[in-house]
Amino acid sequence: MYLVYFDESGDDGYPKYSSELFVLTSCYLHHQKWQEIYNSLKEFRKQLKQSFGIPIKLEFKAREFILNKNPYRKFNISDNNRKKILEIIADFLGNIEIKFINVVINKKKIKKDNYPILENALKFNIQRIENDLNIDPLNKFLIITDEGRVGKMRYTTRKIQKINIIPSKFIGRYRREIKLLIEDPLPKKSQESYFIQMCDFVAFLIYLYGIKKFLNKEWSNRLSTVLNLNELIRIINKIKPVLNLKATNENEYGIVCYPK
Repeated sequence: MYLVYFDESGDDGYPKYSSELFVLTSCYLHHQKWQEIYNSLKEFRKQLKQSFGIPIKLEFKAREFILNKNPYRKFNISDNNRKKILEIIADFLGNIEIKFINVVINKKKIKKDNYPILENALKFNIQRIENDLNIDPLNKFLIITDEGRVGKMRYTTRKIQKINIIPSKFIGRYRREIKLLIEDPLPKKSQESYFIQMCDFVAFLIYLYGIKKFLNKEWSNRLSTVLNLNELIRIINKIKPVLNLKATNENEYGIVCYPK
């Protein structure tokens, strides 16, 4: 049994939206490794508390942390130390037994008004989890996600277990229903889950990467004073060992981007 956690960066609105990209990130791990990795995450948070004063129980939100927004501002962490913390987190993640899949929806390439952002991002993400775990037909997985999106995700997961149409550059489209997923997605508050928070961390890194890579645009002035592209790439390279690079052969980090 595998446990799968989800979080996102950007909004899933369309045709009205506040961000041109939507990133949905999953992390998954075998249930027998859960306790070991959870304990490692907890110990890691203790080290962050000792070194930088970030409370163990404080929810880690990458965007707010990098931009020095509340609730992080009161800790008076310098830009250099915030950058250092990002690298420390990436180093930690790159050395645990977990995998991440990142799906980016580029809204600038959408050509129809009724494009279901979250549904498609979730479908493409789950399909790749299934592809990875399908090497053993006895493998199953269970989804755990933030409470706010459980309803939409329940609808989608039930649907793709009955009918799942997959686009293919070789044969157009074909059906492949999801077989390994069990139960409906279960809710978990992000502030109570280190795993969801780590998905948030990776999702925001990929979001920043996507602005440059898929939109060819610049970051905000405030963000650019903290981080540059070379530094971001160095951080992403630290988590590359735990990225599912087989999710697509069109990107060196396995980042799946739709529409094509």
